[in-house]
Amino acid sequence: MSDTGRNPRWLLNAAQGLRTAEQSGLATTPLSQLHPELTLEQAYRVQAAAIDRRLAGGGRLVGHKIGLTSTAMQEQMGVSEPDSGVLLENMVLPCGGAVRTAGLLAPRVEAEIGLRLGEDLAGPDVDGRRARAAVAEVFLALEVIDTRYGNWGITLEDSVADNASSARFAVGEPVAFHPDMDLGRIFVAVHVDNQLTCSGYGRDVLGDPVNALLWLARRLHGLGTGLHAGDIVLPGSVHASIPLLAGTRVEASSPRLPAVLLRAI
Repeated sequence: MSDTGRNPRWLLNAAQGLRTAEQSGLATTPLSQLHPELTLEQAYRVQAAAIDRRLAGGGRLVGHKIGLTSTAMQEQMGVSEPDSGVLLENMVLPCGGAVRTAGLLAPRVEAEIGLRLGEDLAGPDVDGRRARAAVAEVFLALEVIDTRYGNWGITLEDSVADNASSARFAVGEPVAFHPDMDLGRIFVAVHVDNQLTCSGYGRDVLGDPVNALLWLARRLHGLGTGLHAGDIVLPGSVHASIPLLAGTRVEASSPRLPAVLLRAI
């Protein structure tokens, strides 16, 4: 991750503040209010510093998430470009498992067409062909997003610093991916307590979830790193996120992929 030795003290304090908010369940002030000059590059450095601390404390990285890749999510959040964060082992929920909303500040849920890599994806020559060849499996996923600022009136920089609003995720049974599969045509329906709540297609995510993967690989290359075999990649929601309320059951289903579900308690 980042070289925190290059980071000013306020940046390290910001990373610690976000981590404290996550652990305590008490909201922190958006960084854009404390530092109106905050840049996107600085926000990613805050994120990296916070993740460094979690990895040093025994956390294990299992993949990456890409957010704000659909028009619906960009309109909902008032932004015009994607962001990314990392997925850690303690964020993983079993399919059908329970997520405790009491430890979260403003949880929302979104359905995605997730990917698992079968080979590394890194370097200056990453293109669509290489990105598709690197994918081993595809599956439905439900991602629980949260904001350690307590509400969603935040900027893109705020979200990035907050690990792209990552919180929890569950994945369905994977299906082998073939490079000629058209993920853009996959339809996903989301039911909350057996009522259809929202839906979308894979093409709603930058035209194809693999395009989001390519965006991520190129961004990581610019940081001197890349993606690795075994990484899970959540490429972004096919619909606008919906509030996750205690006592509800959420299921994402598709004619082409096994369903994934979780319960909020």
